[in-house]
Parts: sequence; structure tokens; C-alpha cells
Amino acid sequence: MMKGLFYKISFTLTLFMTMGIAVLAQDSTKKRSVNITSTFKPVLREAAKINFNANPPSADTSKPKLKYDIPDLNLLFGYQPGSLKPLALQIDSGGQWDNSNYIKAGFGSLKTPYIQAGFSFGDGKTAGLNIYAKHVSSDGARDFQKFSTTHVKLDGFFQTQKNIEWNASLETKQDGTYKYGYEPQSLSFPRDSLKQSFQTYTGTLGMHNINTTAFGLSYSPLLSISVLTDHLKNSESNTILDLPLRKTIGKEFEVNFGLNFDLTRLSPKGKSAINNTMYSISPSLTYKKSNLNLQVGIRPSWDNKMFKMFPNIMGEVGTDDSRFTFQAGWTGYIRKTTYQYLASQNPWLWLPSSFKNTWVEERYAGFKGSVGDHFTYSAKVGFNKLNNLPLFINDTTPGFGGKSFVVVNEPRINVLTFGGELGYAFQEKFSLISSLKFNQYTGLKLSKAAWGLLPVEFNTSLRLEAIKDLWFKTDLFAWSGPKYMKQDGSAGELNGAFDLNAGLEFRITKYLNLWTQFNNIFNKQYQRWNQYPVYGFNFTGGVIFSFNQKN
Repeated sequence: MMKGLFYKISFTLTLFMTMGIAVLAQDSTKKRSVNITSTFKPVLREAAKINFNANPPSADTSKPKLKYDIPDLNLLFGYQPGSLKPLALQIDSGGQWDNSNYIKAGFGSLKTPYIQAGFSFGDGKTAGLNIYAKHVSSDGARDFQKFSTTHVKLDGFFQTQKNIEWNASLETKQDGTYKYGYEPQSLSFPRDSLKQSFQTYTGTLGMHNINTTAFGLSYSPLLSISVLTDHLKNSESNTILDLPLRKTIGKEFEVNFGLNFDLTRLSPKGKSAINNTMYSISPSLTYKKSNLNLQVGIRPSWDNKMFKMFPNIMGEVGTDDSRFTFQAGWTGYIRKTTYQYLASQNPWLWLPSSFKNTWVEERYAGFKGSVGDHFTYSAKVGFNKLNNLPLFINDTTPGFGGKSFVVVNEPRINVLTFGGELGYAFQEKFSLISSLKFNQYTGLKLSKAAWGLLPVEFNTSLRLEAIKDLWFKTDLFAWSGPKYMKQDGSAGELNGAFDLNAGLEFRITKYLNLWTQFNNIFNKQYQRWNQYPVYGFNFTGGVIFSFNQKN
């Protein structure tokens, strides 16, 4: 029995060992998985929504600070004899016009008819046409002391959709006078021999890009053609082609390149034509910052195939608020001498037999600025050299009475000049501008004096809105007498001038104004050119009819 029990136990152990080995012998690479069965289902809680209320923003009651950059008034020294017609008639409205069209008419004490008109068409933004016309004439107490001028001009512009604006104008002007300055006055001349008249026709065509191109370029070519004829059938044509180009580099640099062609052809009656040609190139580099402006360049020029290199250096440095700016420069250019230019300075001249253009070289330094919001100032001192400057002297040929002027060219003249200007303005109700300029002429090679040039000039202009719909204006100009050549060749000096003008304008209806103008109030007898006295006291008055008011 014990033996049978032994066998049972042995069999049982053998069976368990066999099962354990079988289990160890199974593939251990088989993946294991656990399956869990549950009835739980997770659910997300509903999110809270954000409500946007359309509440208006709170009003900003603070005052914005606006910065305006108003350019100061600059002095321009032309160093050329100023022109003065026999009648110093400067009639202008004293107020701000808001009308598109007007007609201004009147009559004066010197048998002076006066008519002026202006008309505007177009929207003024993409296209527009302005028509201007004026006629005035006077007859003084002295024999043949007459003058008249008629001026008509059409000026229009048109903008395309390709960033281009075209500009064109047509202009005609007719000026007439007589050579009444003969001495003694007992001399007698045929009327036709004293007549002096000029007709000028001018046409211009130009274009420019409104906004800078993608390459930073700005261009504005201009073509101008004018034709002048006089009563003796002499004619002159002037053609000017100006091709300026500007390229910006970044925010501080600018490259400028310009070409200028100036062609003149004078055709005297019965004589060979005279050609006068000039052209120049103007490359320069400009550096600009808020308080610094510096330009460095040159201006190679050709005057009838004669070459001249001019400098073109200018600089300005000022304070950050532009209250004070210092200026300095060294520049030069050729000023064209034409029959048209000479007649605009002195209409009683003989036709020159030849022309020499003036070479101008300027060196200057000065400053400009403002004090407060209303007061401006500027001053400038310069030393300039001028070659071949045209001067006017009386023709001393016996029997002609010195009534005509001969043009002589001074080979070289030095001009030391100083000028200053003060201005005060308050809105559009009050403005006062005064300027003073001194000129000292030295180094003349041919002439004994600077014939016809003014040593000292003083000008003051006042505009005032006295009360509503009443405007007052006054102009004062004075100068020291210029030098003139006597019959014996010595130098004489004319008396100085002191001329005060004043005018009034007031509105009587919505479309009708009355105006009056008084000239040479102190009745001063003076001469701008030797033997040619200006008119004494005279006045003109009339009405202004305005219509088609802008809203």
C-alpha cells in the first residue's frame, strides 16, 4: 500500500513538472492584450460662451498737435537793372478771392482805361483751364508820354491715369510806347520815328510725374517757344528745352541731373540772321536731413561753343524747429542776353548788332528764420562776378536828342551786395513785408560806372483787412539814383525815387466790388532811365463783377 501511494505521488509530480516545462516552452514574442468591458461613457462639459458687447469707444477730447512747415521768405538777387514803365500802375485786389470768374474794369485820370478778366474751367483736380486777359494804357502831360500793354494767356493742365500731368499754355503780349525822352523838348520828330512797340507770342508744353516712380525717379521736361517782333519788322525766336531728372536714394540722398538747351535766332530786317546758342549740364548730389540740406555739383556750360565750368554748391543748416537756418553757397550760370530780355528792361533801346551772354558767379552767405508764429526775417551778403553784363547809355548822336539807348557790354564787374527782409503776417487780415538791398559795383574794365544799375533799393508792401468787406493796400518803393553817361562821356547821377501807392476795395453786393488806386501820392518827379520822367500823381477806379462762385 505504501508502494502504491509512492507511485501516485511520483505521477502527480511528474505531471506538474511536464506542464511547467510546456509553459516555459511557449513563444514569448506573442503580444499580450487586456480587454476591459465597461458601460461608462465620458461626456465633455458644455463650454461657456464669451459675449461681445458693441460698446462705442470713449470720445477723445484732447487737442491734436499739428506741425506745419511753412517756408520762409527768401531773397533773390538778380543783379540786373529793374524795369519801370512810364506809369507805376499796380492795381490789385486787397482780399482773398473765392470766385472762379471775374471782370475788373475802371478808368483813370491820365485817360487810363483799365480792364482785366479771369475765367476758370474744369474741376481743378484732374483737369483745368484758366484764361487771363488785361489791357491798360495811359497818356501823360508830356508830348508822346504814352504807353499801353495788352496781355492774354491760356493756361491748362490735364492728369492721366498713368501718374502723369500735362501742362500747356499759350500767351500773347503787346507793349507800346514812344521815345518821348528827347532833350531839349523843343525838338520835333515824326510820330512814326518815335513809336516803339513789341509783340510777343509764347507757347509752352510740359509734363511731370505726380508721384515718384517705383525706382525713385521724378521728371519734368519742359519745352518753351517764343517769338518777338517789333514795329520795324525785326524778329527773334527763342526755344528753350529743359530736361530735369531727380532720383531719391533712401531717405537722405538725392541725385539730380539736368540738361538745358537755349537756342535764339535774331533776324534783323534786311540783315543777316544772328544765332545765339547756349546749353548746359547740371549733375549734383543732395544730402537731406531734418536740419541739414547740402548740395554738391557742377554746371558745365557752352556759350556759343565757348566752354565754361561753373560750381554748384549750396548748403543750409538750421535748428530742429526751423526757427533759424544758416545758408551759404557758391554757384554760377549763364544768363541769356536776347532782344526780348533787353526790351523788357529798357523799351527805348536801339536794336543791338551783336549779343554777348552774361556769365554770373555768386558767392553768398546768410540766414533766415522766424520768431513766434507771425514774424519772419532773412539776411544775405554776397560777392559776385559778372562778365559781359549789358548796360544802357543814351545815344549822344547830334540831332537825336538822346532819346534812344545803346547797349554796351561791360567785360567784367564785381558786385558786393547785402540785403535783408522782414515780414509780419497775421492770418489773411494783415501782412507787412519790407526789404532793403545795397549794391556796390567795382572792378569795371570798360565803363566809367555801372550805367543804369541801382545802388540802393527799399520796398515795403502792406495788406490790411480794415473791417469786414473792406481791404486796404499800400506799396512804397525807393532807391538811390543810378549813374548815367553825359554827352561829354562823364558820369552823372540821377535823383533818387520815393514813390507811395495806395488802394482800397470794398464789397457792396455779393457779386459787386468797388475799387480805387492812387499812384505817386507825393507827386515826386524822378527818372528810372535818364531823360525819361515817370508820371506824377494819378488815380484809377472802377468796379469788379464776380460770378460763378465756388462753394
